Formats: sequence, C-alpha cells, structure tokens
Amino acid sequence: MPQMSKTVICTYPDTVLRRETAPITSFGEELKSIVEEMKEIMFEGDGVGLAAPQIGLSMKLAVIFYEGAHYTLINPVILEEKGVQEGEEGCLSFPGIYGNVIRPAKIRVKYLKMNGEEQIVDVEDFLARVFCHEIDHLNGKLLIDHFSPLKKSMARKKMLRKRRDN
Repeated sequence: MPQMSKTVICTYPDTVLRRETAPITSFGEELKSIVEEMKEIMFEGDGVGLAAPQIGLSMKLAVIFYEGAHYTLINPVILEEKGVQEGEEGCLSFPGIYGNVIRPAKIRVKYLKMNGEEQIVDVEDFLARVFCHEIDHLNGKLLIDHFSPLKKSMARKKMLRKRRDN
C-alpha cells in the first residue's frame, strides 16, 4: 500500500500563497524529492495541478498531470497567449470553492525540465487553463482574484469560517 504524504496543502488565507516565489537554480536530489512529494499530494487531493506555494514552499515549481501526460514546470514563463476561454475552476487551496474564470485558449510556455534543460511547449483548452492556474500560484495570484468583488468576498468569508471552525 502506498504511503500517504505527511505534507498538508496550505489553504486560504495562509500567507505563503501570496509570497513571491524564488527561481530554482539547483537540480539535484532534493528537487526530485520535492517533485515526487508534490505528485503524491496532488493525486491524494484528486487535483490535476499543484504549485510549490500550496505546500508551503516559495519556489517557482509546479506539477501537472492531465490525460496521461505529466509536466514538471520549473521557473515557468508564459511567452504568448491566444484566444479566450471561460470555464469553471476549483483549487486545492480553496476546497469547496468554484467559479468561472476567463483564461487564454492557447498559450506558449517556457520552463526548465528536471535536468535544467529549457523546454517550450504550446498548450490549449483545459491544459492551458491548468498551466495558467498553476503559474498564477507562482506569482501570488489566487483563484479568487479572478472572481467578481461580491463572489470574492463570499469565498473569503467561507474560507475564513472553515478555518475558524476547524
């Protein structure tokens, strides 16, 4: 039986979710270990993506798993955006909170792979949405930042109430 992760997902209003993240410059065993832990946590939470700040690490790192493909994004940067899509999003750091978010339909992203090699990839539709969502986390931008002022206020109150009640 696989061992369950001991790391807990940080939820709003944890301040690490808003902190600036640092670029990664070391590509050794410690990074591999963090990535494996993040994958485990993402799967346990039934997510398709997870960013390092969501587990308390202020580093430019995210993992994504969608339709059998795994992406490890190190120091990602969106180079190009095309089109528009709107769709519902949720977030492991905002359990039970969902809302419509407008995102680009297609993006080109540059990032580093686990060996430090530069990669450029074009993604579209739902995968573009996931990439944008995780890259937002690395820039301190959260799901609720895409909501209307009223919906944002309601989501914040719900999260604060959850935290108080736990």
